[in-house]
Amino acid sequence: MTKIVTCVDGSAITPAVTAAAVWASKKLNKPILFLHALEKEQQHGADDYTGAIGLGARSALLEEMTKLDEQRAKVALQLGRELLDDVVQHAQTSGVAEVESLQRHGEVVDSINDIEDKTRLIVIGRNGKGHDNSFNALGSNIETLLRKAVHPVLLIPDTFNPPSSFMIAYDGRETADKALQRVIDGGLLHGLHCHLVSIKNNEKNLQDKFESAQQRLQQKGFQVTASYLEGDIFESLMEYKKSHNIELIVMGAFGHSKLRQFFVGSNTMKMLERGDVPMIVLR
Repeated sequence: MTKIVTCVDGSAITPAVTAAAVWASKKLNKPILFLHALEKEQQHGADDYTGAIGLGARSALLEEMTKLDEQRAKVALQLGRELLDDVVQHAQTSGVAEVESLQRHGEVVDSINDIEDKTRLIVIGRNGKGHDNSFNALGSNIETLLRKAVHPVLLIPDTFNPPSSFMIAYDGRETADKALQRVIDGGLLHGLHCHLVSIKNNEKNLQDKFESAQQRLQQKGFQVTASYLEGDIFESLMEYKKSHNIELIVMGAFGHSKLRQFFVGSNTMKMLERGDVPMIVLR
């Protein structure tokens, strides 16, 4: 059975990520797998000065540093286990029957990829431990995850409340149609008010495609508010989100070869950086 793979690290955003996982689990009727990755930290300390001190002193210092690193690793391991126990208990108390946990050594993206065959949805905080309220600090991890992940990724800001509406940005391209179909087939967003928004661009027959997209959603039972706008893409989407109290944003992404180009300096990257609501990125 596939699972809601939920990345937790003990940062201030962890409660919001846990709440989002509970919501997704209940919507999809899927178990939660909480994942805690013990990433190796870059060490800075006495090793910076070993070239300027005697061999005996250097050896003693390096031995002491090794002991400290071992102790730090043990503490991090235990803290991680306690974190997993806490979020598992919270999910169970919130009514999720099937909850698992997994602790891995290594990069979080590698850990996620290793369990790709067990994944239905990835839930992760927009900010990481030590970088609360700063998206850019986790930007490289998020971009790497979105380049590699084949499953939908739900990015969570510092708070989460179950949404009653979502906005999907539709540009008429193949990736947008694939994202739209995944919304229709997925189940996670069923029952939510859909705001289908297109910003006029150079895509051929965009308005016809836009109207067809609206019909596809309505035929599957979605309540749809459709808006065809003109103007700057990012500013128009953000203004629409604000004026309609949008609670979740859905966007598609290019394939592997184009995704890096798509994110760097793009409207999607701006949405990730400045958005204050959860965002789902679909392939």
